[in-house]
Amino acid sequence: MNILVVVPTYNERENLPLLAAGVLKHDGYRLLIVDDGSPDGTGAIADDLARQHPGRVEVMHRTGPRGLGRSYIDGLLRALTEGTADYICQMDSDLSHNPEYLPELVAAAATNDLVIGSRYLNGVSVVNWPLHRIFLSAFANRYIRLITSLSPSDCTSGFRCWRREALARLPIAGMVSDGYAFLVEMLYNASRLGMRIGEVPIIFVERRQGQSKLSSGVLLESLVMPWRLVFRGSGS
Repeated sequence: MNILVVVPTYNERENLPLLAAGVLKHDGYRLLIVDDGSPDGTGAIADDLARQHPGRVEVMHRTGPRGLGRSYIDGLLRALTEGTADYICQMDSDLSHNPEYLPELVAAAATNDLVIGSRYLNGVSVVNWPLHRIFLSAFANRYIRLITSLSPSDCTSGFRCWRREALARLPIAGMVSDGYAFLVEMLYNASRLGMRIGEVPIIFVERRQGQSKLSSGVLLESLVMPWRLVFRGSGS
């Protein structure tokens, strides 16, 4: 199998080498690093990794407006354009998503179009989060499921594996949201297209190095996006 893992980065110089080692230890896995103009030198470290692992690590240096959604749009479109991956995975670069789970996600994708690494499939599987953060995340998922009728237990997880042909059906270039709302928008579109969506349980570990990218703007967009998706869908 040929698996490409798309990882957006912004100021992750401490975490990126560890993440790359975890991904590349799996045979058949490649890494596409999408650096969002990190001022801390993450892009240079990514270039070093590409030189050390020719053919297995590729770097995309983004310019223009920053954001998780914009990074994923560019990275996933690049993954589809190259056309060689059987499965395309996406994950965070801060080590909160353990690369050890990648083979489980890929195995589940044999019978699903999309597989989500879920923090909530078996209760709450989160390490080092304060209580208010757990409450906020759990509430957000209930809120999203209530409004959109999505069925997965973890609608905001960024740890995902797609069958390439399924991902190619999504209107990625036309998506407008950013942050966690982008992840919900992708999931909602996949559901509306009738894709088979599965989940595997993971343990999510809060970042050990660097700062969280969660902001009030990201939270606000996440509250508005489900309504926007439903109203847009009902009018189509």
